[in-house]
Amino acid sequence: MSARFQELDWRSTSMGELVLRRRWDPVVDKDVFEIKLNDEFLMSSLFTVAEVELGRLALAELPAGPWDVVVGGLGLGFTARSVLTSSDVRRLVVVDALGEVIEWHEQGLLPVGAELAGDPRCGLVHGDFFAMVRSGAGFDPAAEPGKLWHAIVVDIDHSPRHHLHPGHADLYKPAGLRRLAGRLHPGGVFALWSNDPPDEEFTAALTETFASVRAEIVRFDNPLQQREATATVYLATTASVR
Repeated sequence: MSARFQELDWRSTSMGELVLRRRWDPVVDKDVFEIKLNDEFLMSSLFTVAEVELGRLALAELPAGPWDVVVGGLGLGFTARSVLTSSDVRRLVVVDALGEVIEWHEQGLLPVGAELAGDPRCGLVHGDFFAMVRSGAGFDPAAEPGKLWHAIVVDIDHSPRHHLHPGHADLYKPAGLRRLAGRLHPGGVFALWSNDPPDEEFTAALTETFASVRAEIVRFDNPLQQREATATVYLATTASVR
């Protein structure tokens, strides 16, 4: 058993105070890694089922590979690792606005950091995912301008209505969704994690741009509250070329 509580790193960022900590949780009998931004918990390794399912469900919508994939939001890395479990993934680019989180993975401070940093298919990019979509800038510095992707998978905000920053809001509107869809191949997939139940207004906005849209409810155990918890994964696919 490790120490009951350790603060592994603390950083002052443009978004506020960022803290990485590890604590021993006697309920689940293991170490739990947590990232906090100011007084708000961003993520915990205690709850990773929905993050893993986000990556799995996105790839399950695609035709045969090879695939090039973007993940918006690195976090603890479980969505990115879920994507990399597929041998059909040729290239994965993970974009995160917090360079400090990328450093934690590269330094091996997080459970899957060494795995991500050591996979030659995976690139960790420090940047503003929302600004990249808005401006048309490439997600991958090593790729040619205008590169299209087979899947864009996003886990950054709490939900389409609850954003970490006001500047994220435009992505969830029809114009922002059209810009994002323009970065996908025909038959490409946009997948989005949300901590809220399915949102009819957001689903309708997706339907304006994408050929097929659905919301999957992911269920998982919450051992701290001794109840079932849920998250939502939105899956939206562009029209295929006939």
